[in-house]
Amino acid sequence: MNDLAKNLVLWVVVAVVLMVVFQAFSPRMGGAPEKLSYDQFITQVQADRVKEVTIAADGTSISGVRKDGTQFLTYAPEDKDLVTDLLRHDVAIEQEPPQRQSMLFGLLINFLPVLLLIGVWIYFMRQMQQGGGKGAMSFGKSRAKLQSEDQVKVTLADVAGCDEAKEEVGELVEFLRDPSKFQRLGGKIPRGVLMVGPPGTGKTLLARAIAGEAKVPFFSISGSDFVEMFVGVGASRVRDMFEQAKRHAPCIIFIDEIDAVGRHRGAGLGGGHDEREQTLNQLLVEMDGFEGTEGIIVIAATNRPDVLDPALLRPGRFDRQVVVGLPDVKGREQILRVHMRKLPLADDVEPMTIARGTPGFSGADLANLCNEAALFAARENAKEVRMEHFDRARDKILMGAERRSMAMSEDEKKLTAYHEAGHAIVGRLVPEHDPVYKVTIIPRGRALGVTMYLPEGDKYSYNKTAIESQLCSLYGGRVAEELIFGPDKVTTGASNDIERATKLARNMVTKWGLSDEMGPIAYGEEEDEVFLGRSVTQHKNVSDETARRIDEVVRRILDKAYQRTKAILQENLDKLHVMAEALLQYETIDATQIDDIMAGRRPGPPADWSKSGRTPKDDEPGRTGAVVGPAPQT
Repeated sequence: MNDLAKNLVLWVVVAVVLMVVFQAFSPRMGGAPEKLSYDQFITQVQADRVKEVTIAADGTSISGVRKDGTQFLTYAPEDKDLVTDLLRHDVAIEQEPPQRQSMLFGLLINFLPVLLLIGVWIYFMRQMQQGGGKGAMSFGKSRAKLQSEDQVKVTLADVAGCDEAKEEVGELVEFLRDPSKFQRLGGKIPRGVLMVGPPGTGKTLLARAIAGEAKVPFFSISGSDFVEMFVGVGASRVRDMFEQAKRHAPCIIFIDEIDAVGRHRGAGLGGGHDEREQTLNQLLVEMDGFEGTEGIIVIAATNRPDVLDPALLRPGRFDRQVVVGLPDVKGREQILRVHMRKLPLADDVEPMTIARGTPGFSGADLANLCNEAALFAARENAKEVRMEHFDRARDKILMGAERRSMAMSEDEKKLTAYHEAGHAIVGRLVPEHDPVYKVTIIPRGRALGVTMYLPEGDKYSYNKTAIESQLCSLYGGRVAEELIFGPDKVTTGASNDIERATKLARNMVTKWGLSDEMGPIAYGEEEDEVFLGRSVTQHKNVSDETARRIDEVVRRILDKAYQRTKAILQENLDKLHVMAEALLQYETIDATQIDDIMAGRRPGPPADWSKSGRTPKDDEPGRTGAVVGPAPQT
C-alpha cells in the first residue's frame, strides 16, 4: 500500500507539472477582442458606434462588434437600463443559452492532449516494470518462464534410454498427483532432485516429462539467468522466483546448468563482494530455510557435480541425485525408435543394428544421427530413409564430412594409404582391441585419412592388455611410414597418435597403477582450480627422483609398444602392401575387404562401388582431395 500511495503521488505531481508546462507554452489565439471598461462601452453605444452585442449566459460579460468591424469585450455590472439603451440605439442583441457543463467540457477539450500524453507515459513505464523481465526497471524480477499444466505436452513416454532415472523420478509424479499416499505413512517427498550426466543425455527432457505427467505448473530457468552486472540482482531474482512458485504450488522449478550459480563458495582471490555467492546463499535459504516451501519441488541439471557447493547437496535441499548416463545398446534402440517415428523408413532399417554400431552415443547424438540420415535421403530425392543413409550419417558423425574437393599429390596419397593401413593391420592383430570397422584416405573433417574402430559392445573399463594393444595400434601409422619410406621420410601426421599414446602410458603409471615398477600408487599432482573454491597453492606430492623414475617407466612402456608394433608389421609386410594398394584404388575399404586381406585374399570392390558408376580397372589413384598430412587414428 505504501508503494501504491507513493506511485499515485508521483503521477499527480507529474500530471500537474505537465499541465502547467502545456498551458505556459500553448499558442495564444490570434485576433483577440479589445477589452473595454463598462463606461467606455456605454459611451460607444450612445455614440451609435456599436453594431451588435452578445450577452453571456451568466450576464457578466458582453462581447460585440462595432460598426467598423472591430471586436470588443467588456464585463458588465448589474444594469437594468442596459437593454433599453441598446434598443434605443438600434444595437442587435443576442443572448447565449445557459450551458451547465460548458466549463467541464472546455476543460476536457483543453487538457485532452495532456491526459493522452500522461496515459501513454504511464503505459510505457508499467511495461518497463512488468514486461516479463524484459524492461529496464525489471532487473530484479525472476526470468523463470512459467508453463501451465496444459502447455507441457512432453510425457515420460517420450523419454527413452534411461529407465532407472525414470523410475527414480516417478515418485515425484506420484507425490504431485496424490500427496496423501506418502504423507499417510509419515514420508516426505524429496524437496530437490539433482540430475547428473554427460551433455545430451536428456536431463532437461526428463524434467519436462515430470511436469507433463504430473499436470502441474513448470518454471524453467537457466543458472546464468540469475547473475548480471547489478549487485544483488541474483538474490532478488531467486526470491521473486520462489514467491511466484508459492502462488502456483504445487509446482516444479527446473534450474538448468545450476553449476553457474552453485559453485563452491570462497572461490577466487582478493575477497570482496561476490555476486554469485550471494545468489547461492539466497538459493540455499529458499530451498531449506526458516520458511517452508511445501509443494515446491526443485529439479536441477548439471554435468559438473564435482564443483557444486556441499551445502547445496545436503539432504533437505537436493536430497536425491539421479544419474542420467549414456544409454546402453537397449536404451539406444529405444531412443532411435522414438526419433524414427517421424521418418518414413524403408523395410531394411533395423534400429537394433544401428544401436549396436553406435556405442557411446548420447540421446542428442542419436537424434542428430536420424536427422543426418533424413538429410542424406532428401539430397537423393528418396521417398524413404534407407539403412545406407543411416550408415553414411554415422560415418559423417564419427569420422567427419568428406572433403573430396581437396586435391592431394600422388606421394601424399600413397603415404597416407600406408599410414592408415598400418593402423588397421596392427589393430586387427593385437589382442582385446576393438575391431576395425572402416579405413579411408578420403579427407574427413580435419584429418586426411581415418581408421575407424567400432567396439562390439559397451565397455566401461579396460585392462592392461587392452591398453597396451591400443598403444600398439596408435603407433601403427608411424611405424608403417618408417618401414616403407625410411626414417628420413617420416611425417608429422602421427603427432596426435604420439600425444595420445604418451598420455595413455603416463596414466597407466601415475593414475591406474598398471606398472610393476611404480606399483598401485597415485602419483598425480594436485590440479584443483582456485576458482572452483579449492586450494590456492599447488602442492607437489612427488619428489624429483620419483618424477624421473616415472618418466623412465613411461619411456620403457612406449618403447616396448613401438618395437612390438614394428615386429607385427614386419611380419605382415605383404598384407600392408595389399591394403595400401586397395586404399589407393578404392579410397575406402570396409570390414569385409579387411577380412579378405588378412586372410591372404585379394579384396574386391566396396559394396557401394557399383552405385558410384566406377569400376576398379578404370579408377586412377591420386584424384581425391588435399590435406596437410596423414590423419591421426580416430
